[in-house]
Amino acid sequence: MSAWLYLTVAVIAEVGGTLSLRLAATGQRIWYLAVTTGYVIAFTGLATALDRGMPLGVAYGIWAAAGVALTAIGSRVFFGEPLTRVMALGITLIMVGVLLVEVGAAH
Repeated sequence: MSAWLYLTVAVIAEVGGTLSLRLAATGQRIWYLAVTTGYVIAFTGLATALDRGMPLGVAYGIWAAAGVALTAIGSRVFFGEPLTRVMALGITLIMVGVLLVEVGAAH
């Protein structure tokens, strides 16, 4: 599998683990199993993407930015938490910054 596929798995697992953390924090302790599993898969996927040749700055930047964006959207969808225009602008700026890092790494 490609580094990009491992990075995608890492992002999805990290977001799943983080959203599960929200449930675990409300007293539903069984969700800590999903938190732990999600984070183990996330770090394993990130490490494997790096092992497959993806630069650290690019991999971590995409992982972090996608994680922030998808967690904010997921918390809105699943928990009814706010997602304001200012927050959406912030997410957009993070994503533009990561794109610039990736483009810069290609040179």
